[in-house]
Amino acid sequence: MASVFKIKLDGKEISFEQTPLAEQANGAILARAGDTVALVTAVMSRNEGSWQGFIPLSVEYEERFYAAGKILGSRFIRRETRPTDEAILTARLIDRAIRPLFPKNLSREVQVIVTCLSWDGVNDPDIAALNAASLALALSDVPWNGPVAAVRVGRFEGKFILNPTYEERGASDLDFVIAGVRENNEFLVNMIEASAKEIPEDVFKEALAFARPHLLGLLEFQEDRAGAAGKQKLELAQKAPDKTFEKEVKECIGSKLKEALFQGDKATRIEAVNELKETVAQTIESKYPAMGKGNDAKTIFEKELDALVHEAAIKEGKRADGRTLDEIRRLDASVAILPRTHGSGLFSRGQTKTLSLVTLGAPGDQKILEGMEFIGKKRFLHHYNFPPYAPGEVKPLRGPGRREIGHGMLAEKALAPVIPEVTDFPYTIRIVTEVLSSNGSTSMASACSSSLALMDAGVPIKRPVAGISMGLMANDEGQYKLLTDIQGPEDHHGDMDF
Repeated sequence: MASVFKIKLDGKEISFEQTPLAEQANGAILARAGDTVALVTAVMSRNEGSWQGFIPLSVEYEERFYAAGKILGSRFIRRETRPTDEAILTARLIDRAIRPLFPKNLSREVQVIVTCLSWDGVNDPDIAALNAASLALALSDVPWNGPVAAVRVGRFEGKFILNPTYEERGASDLDFVIAGVRENNEFLVNMIEASAKEIPEDVFKEALAFARPHLLGLLEFQEDRAGAAGKQKLELAQKAPDKTFEKEVKECIGSKLKEALFQGDKATRIEAVNELKETVAQTIESKYPAMGKGNDAKTIFEKELDALVHEAAIKEGKRADGRTLDEIRRLDASVAILPRTHGSGLFSRGQTKTLSLVTLGAPGDQKILEGMEFIGKKRFLHHYNFPPYAPGEVKPLRGPGRREIGHGMLAEKALAPVIPEVTDFPYTIRIVTEVLSSNGSTSMASACSSSLALMDAGVPIKRPVAGISMGLMANDEGQYKLLTDIQGPEDHHGDMDF
């Protein structure tokens, strides 16, 4: 028998059914909001894999044309092909909320698949699906430190709306998705995504306060369900730390790691740190041949690197490139870089450089959208390219991946509110940002170079847009420091990328 759990949030009901439909999945939930229905499954590999330095999680969001009662796609294929940008962005939204809650030593592959089975044209599946993904994981035997809860907040005529319909979102000046967890009955944010029509920042604080009781209610709801019907979590193999071995590796590292890390130039720093890591691994390997201790030494090295980045920022106010915590890297900007493009802008923040190019077209050049949720045209586009030479690497050139689509949309959402109305400027506008050099915050640099390019092209934007990445370093003692304009090691080892 399937178990159906229902919860009302600000008068709107969402139901979650612990469904036997996908009976071989570790966890499966059928989520319903209105007549929008999504099947969410969570499956974990049966075999242990080798640790790759990251959680082996993949999240897929599958749109189905039948969900909207439509026959779409190429007239020669008439079926779904690669995911739309909107589907990829929804998958990334869910991924970013659930990923931080997996144990750091998880080496088994985990896959979460969301399939939209029915779409009513009123309720967006994304929020229901995110909460269902949390519940599917919480009820399963997959090791996971959830649950996580999420809501969307809109605002119309100064009044906040919880989980607004598409129509309400169209009239709203705020689109704010908040996800987080509960600790000691306090709500802690772990992911936000937002866009707004130039509203004061205080409104975001008010929106978070409005959402908080609903989020806590959702978390309590999931905890009750997991406590009553959840499976026993799989216990991961825990290797007892070899204190003697750890001490040996740390002595081998000595003060050399600090010397290698705190250098201004990214390439020099990476080369020095990687060279030291290999030297330490080889030294340890030579002492313990045929025991694979070199990889264990690399794991301890990464922990030491993480601890050093945190301690330097929190205790000493020190950063890898010598800046103070609130200091922005050197800024440079120029326009009219290329002769035949309609507009171009080059923006540099330290070693991060982005070149944005604007092309203006006729109304007929608009992008035609034909997806499950939306059929229509789009007149403003921002595309982001991240070639392998940007971080100084050699990789195969392929089409835009999830990262490129996600980062491109970050800048597009930032710029959209200042784009002139079609009645004032009827042209189709396409911006392409080429990341020429990467050392953190390329998506926000894209917003800056795109603003320059739009002005160079003569597009009457309402005002320029700027973006920057903020970071956080926190320790177990409750101490924390905010970092302005984060770069490589601060992004990788830090506790927030905002």
